[in-house]
Amino acid sequence: MTEKSSVVLPGRPAVVGMEAWQAARDELLVREKAHTREGDALAAARRRLPMVEFDGTVEVVGPDGPVPFLELFQERNELIVYKHMWWDGAPHQGQCEGCTVTAWHMKDAVVYLNARGVSSAVLTAGRWDEVAEFVGFMGYTQPWYSVRDLDEPVGGTMGYLTSYLRDGDRTFLTYSTTGRGIEPVDGAFGLLDRTPYGRGEAWEDNPEGRPEGHRACWYWRTDADGTPTWDPTSRPTPQWTRPSATPEDTLGRQGHHH
Repeated sequence: MTEKSSVVLPGRPAVVGMEAWQAARDELLVREKAHTREGDALAAARRRLPMVEFDGTVEVVGPDGPVPFLELFQERNELIVYKHMWWDGAPHQGQCEGCTVTAWHMKDAVVYLNARGVSSAVLTAGRWDEVAEFVGFMGYTQPWYSVRDLDEPVGGTMGYLTSYLRDGDRTFLTYSTTGRGIEPVDGAFGLLDRTPYGRGEAWEDNPEGRPEGHRACWYWRTDADGTPTWDPTSRPTPQWTRPSATPEDTLGRQGHHH
């Protein structure tokens, strides 16, 4: 039998027997179930929100040029979109780290949304030529459209998750959220919240001795060599190596910005 070794991780949880662990787990479960039921109640309240009618013939710009917003529904009656922030003229690594995380999580959810009769798209205020290049580089597969110079509820402020309803040729805004209201889309956050060391973000309430988090968000910027930075060589951390794409090892280094 090999001898067990331990490095004694900083601030690691206390070690107890299974019975004591189960008792602590059952106590927390009471709070978790209350949280779940409150989430169900909030979802029920969302379904009871009123809605605002708007002109669905307003044109947005996509890969086929200008199209009426109605086309985003793809003949379905419901549509959920993420409004991706945009920095004009910025290299790919200069776009919003939070928005790239949300857009990436939504990519794989599309097939399930469609199966439930809900269409999905990403809207942004960027110029379409820049947006198209970014979308191709990142490998996003969901529909993207430019809503540049358009007003709410189609355009306007970015960084929002927004839901719409179509009734024939009439279109309605039904729901919108921003900030941490977007977190349910980003499944990695919920998974990290179930690990002993959490997200590793500076704002988290950690036990005594647990390492402090790094900045406000663990996915904020590094350069191509993994050095934390906010200068022109940086980009959102997870996107240096993108699923199903050749690892990018030059973009973001000085002299290779774009």
